[in-house]
Amino acid sequence: MYLTRKGQSPRQAHVNIPSGLYEEEHGRKGFAGPASHLYRSHPPTNWLRIDGPCRPRAFQCSDLTPPDFFSGESRPVEILRSPDVLLSISRRKETMPYYFRNADGDEVHFVHKGRGLLETDYGVLTYEPGDYLVIPKGTTYRMVVEEGPGVMLVIETSEPVMLPERGLLGQHALFDPEVLVVPELSAPVTTQPQHEWELRIKRDGTFTKVFYPFSPLDVVGWKGEVWPTKLNVRDFRPVTSPRYHLPPSVHATFQAGRVWISTFAPRPLESEPGALKIPFYHRNTDFDEVLFYHEGNFFSRSGIHPGTLTLHPQGIHHGPHPGAVEASKTQTQTNEIAVMVESQQPLTVMLEAEAVELKNYSMSWSTP
Repeated sequence: MYLTRKGQSPRQAHVNIPSGLYEEEHGRKGFAGPASHLYRSHPPTNWLRIDGPCRPRAFQCSDLTPPDFFSGESRPVEILRSPDVLLSISRRKETMPYYFRNADGDEVHFVHKGRGLLETDYGVLTYEPGDYLVIPKGTTYRMVVEEGPGVMLVIETSEPVMLPERGLLGQHALFDPEVLVVPELSAPVTTQPQHEWELRIKRDGTFTKVFYPFSPLDVVGWKGEVWPTKLNVRDFRPVTSPRYHLPPSVHATFQAGRVWISTFAPRPLESEPGALKIPFYHRNTDFDEVLFYHEGNFFSRSGIHPGTLTLHPQGIHHGPHPGAVEASKTQTQTNEIAVMVESQQPLTVMLEAEAVELKNYSMSWSTP
C-alpha cells in the first residue's frame, strides 16, 4: 500500500483540520504502524446506542473492596485478563504476614495511594503515590504497609518487563535510566518473634506454601542484571511538540512483549495555531486500551475521577468528550497523571469489576 489522498483533507495529519470536520485515525499496530486519517462530518462517537460487548467501559476502582482489604493473608482482586496481561486492584491495609513469589510472570505495581516498604531478596524499596514498582518474575517479596489502606494497580505480564527502545530520541528520553531506584540491602522488618517463615509461590495460577526456619530474605549480597526497581512519575519527562499532537505511544514507559505500559504526565499543550491539542478520534485497532486515572484534571474526559479505570476495546471508536474540544482552545498545558496499559490480546472483564462499572460511560460522548 502507498500514501493516497482523496477529497477534503489537510496536507498533514493533526494540523489545520477543516472547520466543521472531525479527524479520525485508522491505524495498525497501535499508533506505530501504517495509518490513514479520515475527515468526517460528525464525531464517530456520536452513536445512539451500543448493543454488544465491544463498547467503551469504565470502572470506579476506588469502590472495590479486594480480599486484601479485609485480611493481610489475602490477595488483590482480578479485574481484567488477557493471555498476555492480568490487571488487579490491591487495597492492602495490613502488612503481608507471608512472603510471595510469582513464578507466572513479572509484576508492575502502580501506587495510587499509601506508603510503605517493598521488601525483596534484593533489598528494600520504599513506596509512595506515583511509584511504579517493577518486580521480576521469581522475585521473593513482601509488602510492608506504613500508611494505608493503599490502592495499587497491579499489572502481571507473561513476558519480561523491559524499557522500550527509544530510537532516534536516545536512551535518555522520557527518563534517564539513572533515576531507576536500586533496592538497598537491609534486615527485613519483623513485628514479633517467630519460629518459621512462610513463602507462597504462584505457579500456573495455583499457590504452594513453603516454610523455612529462617527468613527467605537472607541475602547479604548480589550482582547481575535482574533486580526490582522503582520509578516515580515525577521523574517522567514527556516528549512534546509545540507544532504537532504526538500519539500516546511516545509516552511508552515499559514494554512486556505485546503489552505496553505508558505514562500520561503533565505537559505543555501544542502552541502552534492550527495544531490539534487533544487526542484524535481513533478506533484502537490491534490493541485493547486501558487507562487508570491517578490524579489531576482529565481534560479529554468528563465525569472521570481519580481511581477510575476505563477500557476501550479494539474496533470501536473513542476520543475526546464533546466539551474537551472547546475547552482545549484556552488551555496551555495538561494537569493529569494516568497509566495506560495496552494489550494486543483482547481483555476479559472479570465479574468483580462489573460490580463497580459506570454503566452509562459508553454514552458519555452524547452529553457535553
